[in-house]
Amino acid sequence: MASSKRSEWNSNIAFVMAMIGSAVGLGNIWRFPNVLYSNGGGSFMIPYIVSLFLLGISFVLVEYAVGFKFKSSLIKTLFRVKSNLEPVAWFIALIVFLITTYYICVVGWDLIYVVLSFTKAWGSNPDLFFSNNVLQASDSLSGIFTIVPWVFLSVLAIWAVGWFIVQKDLNEGIGKVSKILLPILCVIVVIIVAFSLTLPGASIGYTQIFTPDWSALTNLNVWLAAFGQIVFSLSLGMSIALTYASYLPEGSELTNNALIVAFSNSGFEIFNSIGIFSILGFMTLSSGIPFNELVTEGTGLAFVVFPKVFNIMGPWASVIGPLFFLCILFAGITSVMALLEVVCYSISEKFDFSRRKSATIVCAVGFCISCLFATASGSTLLGIFDAFLNNFALLFAILIECIIFGWIYNFDNLVETLNRNSTIKVGRLWKAVIKFILPICIFGLWAQGVYNTLLTGDSVSHIVMLCLTVVLIVVPIVFTKLPAKNKDFYKTD
Repeated sequence: MASSKRSEWNSNIAFVMAMIGSAVGLGNIWRFPNVLYSNGGGSFMIPYIVSLFLLGISFVLVEYAVGFKFKSSLIKTLFRVKSNLEPVAWFIALIVFLITTYYICVVGWDLIYVVLSFTKAWGSNPDLFFSNNVLQASDSLSGIFTIVPWVFLSVLAIWAVGWFIVQKDLNEGIGKVSKILLPILCVIVVIIVAFSLTLPGASIGYTQIFTPDWSALTNLNVWLAAFGQIVFSLSLGMSIALTYASYLPEGSELTNNALIVAFSNSGFEIFNSIGIFSILGFMTLSSGIPFNELVTEGTGLAFVVFPKVFNIMGPWASVIGPLFFLCILFAGITSVMALLEVVCYSISEKFDFSRRKSATIVCAVGFCISCLFATASGSTLLGIFDAFLNNFALLFAILIECIIFGWIYNFDNLVETLNRNSTIKVGRLWKAVIKFILPICIFGLWAQGVYNTLLTGDSVSHIVMLCLTVVLIVVPIVFTKLPAKNKDFYKTD
């Protein structure tokens, strides 16, 4: 075999930090504040906490148990559960790979803004600058033939960083980088939040978190929003937890680790929101722009609203601005290396490639696809990819995993695996959640996502989504048909 010895975490802290790093990403920084504000403010924390326990921790425990028990990639794991499930595994791995290709592009945009933030080079109209100067955006798909140089170079840089980390030994690459970047990320967030609380008007913002709209609790969409936030925040269904848990040594406390990761991730996004809201409160006081017009999500918040804030912040903007974009960059990199590991490990295990070879192949192909998003039509394509893969494909994958491990596989084996070394035990309630409650919740999210995606899409987006659907059907079948070069791959015992 290309790798004579299986990779294994050299310490539990390396695993925990890698898992927290994978969970803490762009969604924590720019998605959660908008979801919180739009769904009842402080009262949203009730469905959020319920979702964390009911959906988040429950599903993370499934992935931990499966990864730890099988000590294999997602591909080999599902093959061992039932050989004809291998195409399902490649389907999930392909979703993760495609998400990585555009996620890296967004991290690349942020890399550009790290540089711009030192001089506030976005000027007096950050909205126009982002659209015209950074993205050079075109509404027509004809822009796909026009490469945007700075975006192209930044995407190349992030892919190079991802490759450099993943091709190394597990502990020398992902483990070491997680131990470095995660503490730095936390220090940066503490500095930003502490500073934001001193700004005039900060209370206009942070009180939004503590001002509940109790009527929102009777709104089904609020509960679905809470479930959705947990799905995206903890990267459920992407097999990151399964892959990382497969590297754990015997005797690891799975349940305890799952709780640490879930609570750390939620704590980060709630704490970060205090800083985000406080800064937006300052903007409201200083500019007179209503708070509800400032609270948005995604690139609009990061690359338009916050540059506007830094324009009126004064001298401190030269410090807080770069720190803010560095925060996004580090969170993005820790998530990128986790996404890459899922795909690289799957390919490496079936085709008997070394870590370096699998990482090189995955990153080279991924970079070629990412070039689509480095064109004038890139932002349009990115929006279509994101809507389809997250609202349709990923939720569908989670639903399938619930059915496989809740109904096809002997679920009691997972219960025994989790309880063997953990002080916190799981039992019938967890089993009922995975088999019944979770699939119902995920199906509701999925149905809502499909409806919204199809309803809001135009003819161009529908064509792109149709192409993606074909790719998600054909490619997994092709990879399944390819013979494994690893002689142990087809062993099911």
